[in-house]
Amino acid sequence: MEGKEQEPEGPGEPGEREGTEAPEEKAGEEKAGEKKEMPGWLELTLTVVIALAAVGTAWAGFQSAKWSGVQANSYASASATRTESTRNSTEAGQFVTIDVIMFTQWLSLLNQEILEGGAERPDGQYVPDPDRASGALFERFRSEFKPAMQAWLATRPLQNPDAPSTPFAMPEYQLATLQEAVKQLNEAEDLSAKARQANQRSDNYVLTAVLFALVLFFAALTSRMRAGPARLGLFVLGLVTLLGAVGLLISYPVKV
Repeated sequence: MEGKEQEPEGPGEPGEREGTEAPEEKAGEEKAGEKKEMPGWLELTLTVVIALAAVGTAWAGFQSAKWSGVQANSYASASATRTESTRNSTEAGQFVTIDVIMFTQWLSLLNQEILEGGAERPDGQYVPDPDRASGALFERFRSEFKPAMQAWLATRPLQNPDAPSTPFAMPEYQLATLQEAVKQLNEAEDLSAKARQANQRSDNYVLTAVLFALVLFFAALTSRMRAGPARLGLFVLGLVTLLGAVGLLISYPVKV
């Protein structure tokens, strides 16, 4: 009938007020929220893992820098020592040249004096005559050369064909500068080996820092994953990576 008032629409009918969520939608949101929740033990473990990874990363970076310093210092010391070895070796070569020239001159003067009849061939011994040119030159031999010269004359080189040809082949001929050069060269090689070892240790610490970074990455993904096999798998992967990185870190030498 006309004029009859229209009854208001009841709840649940098409005219339901806007902004009111259906019970099914609320239940779905609550269920989705439950999937994102993380168990207390997992949250605590992830916190410990992240803390250990952060400390491990900092320590690995510090040790890498320290060993890089050892590498740089060792290479610098090796270079300086090798330079000093070269200088001593050059000086030793100059001494050998002086000894060779003086020995050749002495032998030539002695041979001339023997031919002239003014001197005799050394027969195991030689007493220099300061009044003769050969004797005066003999007295001017370097102190390092004289022991080798006396030992060579004792072999009767002018009579014995089996004697060494020159005193430079005698074991008594020793040059202090040459020995020092060899010692410094060996020291330079040791320093270079130390530098290479320090470089390798620095690289090892860098690798460990990368592993700790992976641990942090896995921990971040685990915290954002919904509950399920994927979250558990990432957690286990991060934990295994952490244990491996810590094991490597403990096995490396420490430079303070």
